[in-house]
Amino acid sequence: MKMAKGQSLFRRRKKASLPPHPPEIEATTSSALVPVVPNNNNNNFASSSSTAIVAAAGNNNKASVGKKKAGGAARLWMRFDRTGQSELIECDKSVIIKRVSIPARDLRILGPVFSHSSSILAREKAMVVNLEFIRAIVTAEEVLLVDPLRQDVLPFVDQLRQQLPHKSAFKNDGTGQIVAQDDEMLFPTSEQWLPAPETVEGMQAELPFEFQVLEIALEVVCTFLDSSVAELERDAYPVLDELAMNVSTKNLERVRSLKSNLTRLLARVQKVRDEIEHLLDDNEDMAQLYLTRKWIQNQQSEALLGAMVSNNNVPAATLLQRLNSTTSGSLTINHSNDDDVEDLEMLLEAYFMQLDGTRNKILSVREYIDDTEDYVNIQLDNQRNELIQLQLTLTIASFAVAVETLIAGVFGMNIPCTLYQTNGVFWPLVGGCTAGCMLLFLLILGYARWKKLLGS
Repeated sequence: MKMAKGQSLFRRRKKASLPPHPPEIEATTSSALVPVVPNNNNNNFASSSSTAIVAAAGNNNKASVGKKKAGGAARLWMRFDRTGQSELIECDKSVIIKRVSIPARDLRILGPVFSHSSSILAREKAMVVNLEFIRAIVTAEEVLLVDPLRQDVLPFVDQLRQQLPHKSAFKNDGTGQIVAQDDEMLFPTSEQWLPAPETVEGMQAELPFEFQVLEIALEVVCTFLDSSVAELERDAYPVLDELAMNVSTKNLERVRSLKSNLTRLLARVQKVRDEIEHLLDDNEDMAQLYLTRKWIQNQQSEALLGAMVSNNNVPAATLLQRLNSTTSGSLTINHSNDDDVEDLEMLLEAYFMQLDGTRNKILSVREYIDDTEDYVNIQLDNQRNELIQLQLTLTIASFAVAVETLIAGVFGMNIPCTLYQTNGVFWPLVGGCTAGCMLLFLLILGYARWKKLLGS
């Protein structure tokens, strides 16, 4: 009995010492892990923000390693809101799917398998952006960035932290609620303050939040591709000029490596360009990317319905009819504006032209490589022709020498001949055979040049 009691006590202590289950989302606020960007633009912040993010994440790695093992599917995300405030969160796929209302296959697109693919997908409440190394989910209120601590993603994080606070049409009032700037007319809902319908057009004069994020992503990607092309150009032209002067195995290997890098870079630029071109060709897809427009319409409808329910003791069906009749005019105007994609079209066209210029630079480098290869091939063909001509000349000379050798072989036989008995005939006979063979060589060589088999 004592042993059983001790065992049960040990079990109780062991059970009590177990750590609690990891929460569904492990969030670390920006004040503890990632410093929030102030409203003033500090010149030294852009150079030190990347280092601060990596250092803060490194201090948190030891504390979260156990939780990462417990939830193997959890990934690190960085969240930015409209005001530019950021925080690092660690959550799994199911939480992200519930948070932004996207299908699971969209998260697979953001996985490492499609790391160099390019796609911009419009969903009901979110926009899935996968441009080169930038993989993010953008909604009308926030952006969730995958793997924000990678070295190639840090410039995008810096740009978000610098530009979002200055472009946002909302600000934080210090109590956790988001209000509109410039003292716009507001009306309350149960959770936050929303702009009145009269100020919606003024808010939409600027680019919506999702387009601001998309513009920053396209700018970072295009800048990266331009710098890659510029670096490739700096390396390409000296290598090609060296190959044109000296055709060697080393130079040929360098050109082969350069051409393979050029092909991969062209494919990456072409993917981003084709995705933007696909969006420009379809107005419906571009209209679906207006997340703020749809968000404002939904919030206005819910706010008006809530206000009518609180002020009138009328059944819900009657309120819905009144709401539809009251907002029919504004919804008709908004519906007519759904096909107005001029802002997004101008944004995409600008970066499409930039990517097209980058693509033309790559094509010009590839044309220079092709011209150099043609020049090298011409040089090799010329050398090959010279070798063939030399071989033909030696063949003619060998034929002439063979004729003289044949004559000498005939006289070397043990055949009775009267010339053997004649004194002083040897040297004239040798000289005559040699002269005849040289004459035969010149005749055949002249015939070859007459037929243009040999150069002049």
